[in-house]
Amino acid sequence: QIQLVESGGGLVQAGGSLRLSCVASGRTFSTYAMGWFRQAPGKEREFVAAISDGAGSTIYTDSAKGRFFISRDNAKNMVYLQMNSLKPEDTAVYYCAARYGSSRIDQSEYFYWGKGTQVSVSS
Repeated sequence: QIQLVESGGGLVQAGGSLRLSCVASGRTFSTYAMGWFRQAPGKEREFVAAISDGAGSTIYTDSAKGRFFISRDNAKNMVYLQMNSLKPEDTAVYYCAARYGSSRIDQSEYFYWGKGTQVSVSS
């Protein structure tokens, strides 16, 4: 079992950048695939990006491709989401999630979740 804590959210102008971080407890972090999800006001939570346990593969939702980049540092138990060219529609609470095994886009397949960090993008 692992616990996840996100950080790095904040208020940024459109076109700006933020880097979200997620630190995981536990000694088996490298065996978990990690994902980032987000939930905008009045909307359902949606997939943003995922990375495999060894960082060999990544997956992005179409709206994130070319703007967001997921990475991880297994030595530090960290996963990151670099967000560039931010848009007002990126405003949401961003969640870090983990699952044992390969990365997935379906949030129901993630077993461990952080509490989220707020990202607000002004126009």
